[in-house]
Amino acid sequence: MSRMMQRIQRRSWVTELLVIVTILVYLGEVIAGGSESSQVLVEFGAKFTPLIIAGQWWRLLTPVFIHIGLMHIVVNMATLYYIGGSVEQMIGHWRYAVIYFLSAISGNLTSFAFGATNGLAAGASTALFGLFGVYMALGVVFKDNFYLRQTGRQFAALAVFNFIFDLFASGIDIWGHLGGLIGGFLLIIGLALPGQRERSGRLLQICAIVAYLLICAFLYRLGMVRL
Repeated sequence: MSRMMQRIQRRSWVTELLVIVTILVYLGEVIAGGSESSQVLVEFGAKFTPLIIAGQWWRLLTPVFIHIGLMHIVVNMATLYYIGGSVEQMIGHWRYAVIYFLSAISGNLTSFAFGATNGLAAGASTALFGLFGVYMALGVVFKDNFYLRQTGRQFAALAVFNFIFDLFASGIDIWGHLGGLIGGFLLIIGLALPGQRERSGRLLQICAIVAYLLICAFLYRLGMVRL
């Protein structure tokens, strides 16, 4: 029994579960009428500002499971499987799950506050950019660790490249990406890995959590008064 538990702990089972659930949701979209149908996307829980303002706050989370078109889900699930799996092994299952979902929320809140008012948005990229933020934050906190420092720089460069690409591409929710990135960066500092607290101090940890909550509250309030 203990060996089985050890094998489970070593697996990136949260990532695997997220991939499976997201693919099942996508298949549900296809069966319901197509993953590019606006009606289907709304029914499945895509981010749609007027409905969030009307009280459907869960649309700040459900878009992380919804994708628009085959290429959208293929790219995001491949990224989630490889990058998400490595992040999960590095920071642990529960931290990973919390950061994944809260980054999705901060990303969708940013899109809610600054994105297109009547446009639909969906996809795991808000959470994926949160994972980019994790690597960037750890590269700053553990700057004496060559691997984390270099990896943090690489993901910072990747994020910048993506933002530049987003500016010239249509149908990309750049605000969602930015909000997810900031969320992941703050959350890993707030949730502190073993040994991280001794380096950065408890005060920074508390400040990161408070900053995340204040930013989310501000974005929600800003989005609620847009219409």
